[in-house]
Amino acid sequence: MSESSMLLLATLVLLLLLLAWRRRGTRGLPLPPGPTGLPLLGNLPQVDKTAPFKTFMKWSEQYGPVMTVTLGPVRIVALSGYQTVKEALVDQADDFTGRAPVPFLNRVVKGYGLAISNGERWRQLRRFTLSTLRDFGMGRKRMEQWIQEESRHLLESMRQTKSPFDPTFFLSRAVSNVICSLVFGQRFSYDDVNFLRLLQIISDTFRFGSKPWGQLYNIFPRLMTYTPGPHQKVFRHMDELREFVMAKIHQHKDTLDPDNPRDYIDCFLIRLEQESDLPTTEFFYDNLVSTVINLFIAGTETTSTTMRYAMMLLIKHPEIQEQMHKEIETVIGAHHIPQMEDRKSLPYTDAVIHEAQRYLDIVPLNIPHYATKDISFRGYTIPKDTVIIPMLHSVLRDEDQWEKPWTFNPDHFLDKNGNFKKNPAFYAFSAGKRACVGESLARMELLIFLVSIVQQFHLSTPGGPSSLDIKPELSSFGNIPRRYELIATPC
Repeated sequence: MSESSMLLLATLVLLLLLLAWRRRGTRGLPLPPGPTGLPLLGNLPQVDKTAPFKTFMKWSEQYGPVMTVTLGPVRIVALSGYQTVKEALVDQADDFTGRAPVPFLNRVVKGYGLAISNGERWRQLRRFTLSTLRDFGMGRKRMEQWIQEESRHLLESMRQTKSPFDPTFFLSRAVSNVICSLVFGQRFSYDDVNFLRLLQIISDTFRFGSKPWGQLYNIFPRLMTYTPGPHQKVFRHMDELREFVMAKIHQHKDTLDPDNPRDYIDCFLIRLEQESDLPTTEFFYDNLVSTVINLFIAGTETTSTTMRYAMMLLIKHPEIQEQMHKEIETVIGAHHIPQMEDRKSLPYTDAVIHEAQRYLDIVPLNIPHYATKDISFRGYTIPKDTVIIPMLHSVLRDEDQWEKPWTFNPDHFLDKNGNFKKNPAFYAFSAGKRACVGESLARMELLIFLVSIVQQFHLSTPGGPSSLDIKPELSSFGNIPRRYELIATPC
């Protein structure tokens, strides 16, 4: 046998061994099946870069609801369908609480904070964050009053603005001011140029994470850290946001009264001082900075984007907007300030809001989970250090759970008598122990803000409903709706 033939044979044997190794699990249990990939690149060339979840969904039809995908050096187990995702996140919640070290997010928070931490850090910070935000009114009457007050500012700014206008930053200013009240103890003027700059940075960051370049950074972070490209600009801008948060923390330190905490930062600083000599504490400066960044970004972008898309859908479906307006007008009138207790009397409106969240499907692949140990799941082994993607898109479009999953249809949340009905597959906030920390806040904001807007304005666009393209502009980490011009005509 010639030297070249032996080299070819050795290469083939090596590839077969590599494939066999990838197909093995640990301790004798197999890995889930999945598409065959290329050396080094894995399945990366096969993925739709503009909408990766579509490729994952096609593969799940062939390989089943639990499958293995390799993107470059990253091994992923993807879960699809309501029953499978529920079994993982809810029924085996303790096994699936791990959060993957997503490089792009990790670059922003420097490895600290609540969002992508695990173990004792995650437990301490989550428990503290939930209890502190509740103490300051999250999900309670005090927070409801803050949102009502902010809705007045939002409505007034819409009245004073000549139509048509882009609603993006009108909505993000209002939503962000709510989380700012909780975290920083203050709201910002809508004319504050520094505030608008921060909102632009948050929006640009979310958009970058949903572009192919953002995906590449997550797969090859070490390589791209040192290469030029749009990610370098995003990181410079994120440093501005970080500096803003650090400045706010220093202001709080200088004016702190331990007996009268004003907000989340004060409470964290008090806890930091109390546990300064405790070696196992997670209450230290870097965790404070990164957790505040987590709350600021998450509390601004997802809810305001959902509101912008919901308004877009109401323009696209004027008959739904009219029915929603009639219900609001009949039940609470034109002058009553919406409040959470109105929800039970507004079943159609509640159904529209839920359906807008389902249809937007804002984070289709979910924020990745992580196997912090070997996990036995449905006859397979998911090895330690494997990235796990419980696909929310597959739940919110599960044809066994939704009558018309590909249609915007508020009837998904209404019974035959027109009463609101829950659907267990409504995973807009994910599920299990890693479900969104701010879910109760987001629900309150969506109801009060959207009811206030539809109560006071008729929504339209210059080109009419047919001019709107409700398909997302970007579909990767997040589904990002297209920009549009809003005409808000007072009722």
